[in-house]
Amino acid sequence: MQEIVFVDQAVIHIEAGRGGNGCVAFRREKFVPRGGPSGGNGGDGGSVILKATSRYNTLFHFQKYPHQRAGKGAPGEGSLRSGARGGNLTLEVPLGTLAYDAESGECLGDLTGEGQTLVVAKGGRGGRGNASFKSSVNRSPRFARPGEEGEARTLRLELKLISDVGFVGLPNAGKSTLLSALSAARPKIAPYPFTTLKPYLGVVDCGDGRTLVAAEIPGLIEGAHLGQGLGLQFLRHAERCRCLVHLVDPFTEDLDRAMETLEQELKEYAPALAKKVRLVVATKGDAGPAEGAVATVKAGARRKRLRFLAVSAVSGEGIRKLKEVLWALTR
Repeated sequence: MQEIVFVDQAVIHIEAGRGGNGCVAFRREKFVPRGGPSGGNGGDGGSVILKATSRYNTLFHFQKYPHQRAGKGAPGEGSLRSGARGGNLTLEVPLGTLAYDAESGECLGDLTGEGQTLVVAKGGRGGRGNASFKSSVNRSPRFARPGEEGEARTLRLELKLISDVGFVGLPNAGKSTLLSALSAARPKIAPYPFTTLKPYLGVVDCGDGRTLVAAEIPGLIEGAHLGQGLGLQFLRHAERCRCLVHLVDPFTEDLDRAMETLEQELKEYAPALAKKVRLVVATKGDAGPAEGAVATVKAGARRKRLRFLAVSAVSGEGIRKLKEVLWALTR
């Protein structure tokens, strides 16, 4: 079974359907002495439509089929019969997908709601048959119009995951471990930087039927907003989060610098990120005595007027309280 790879950007070429040609025809029936023109209109071409769905959380399915085309309209027929309309092509995309015209850079739409649709290429109009050109001065028109070409464009799709909570922090701050403790998500956990190479989503059960969605954003380093490490590749996903949880490893050598680095990178990437509801969490409370280090993290959070919690994903200490705080911050 092929593994589904997380893909948050895709470029596809789309073509709407061409309209059907109009028909040139005349009635030649025995009991219709004044038959006249009877050519029907061509059918309109199908349009290309994007539809948001929770069935997908990646744009991977567009890598195999980068060219997409809607159905053509059928030509008109005699006896005033119009051609059938071409079938629309509906492409399903994950919630949080933005569609851009690849050439102009124009944002065509942002699909964030279940079932939300966006027409990204309109089908061509069907041509008029000769019957529609009949007039008092032209009783027998012997011409019809061809169908119009459908719109064609290259789309750049960009996914920004929608979640209630986003876990951010330097590499090996404990984001994957904490997400696995809070939810059923199972990101890879290892003691080396950049273990996580893609965002992970997990559903957190807060009790009493209350749930929220948490996303782990791969580790950020200094210069992330300029593309260092995995910065530009995944920082966009933090923009959708309602609350950001800044995870800090209290055993980091220079705690003040570590905290300031992430704060600065968020601000440099998008000033709005620095204004989001945030929570500072000291992780790895099970790794050894770190009262002084935890106190340093707590003092740093207070200076920035941010709420603080200390947790241990391994022992479970502080996990229940963290769930309650996250629920309150995202309401």
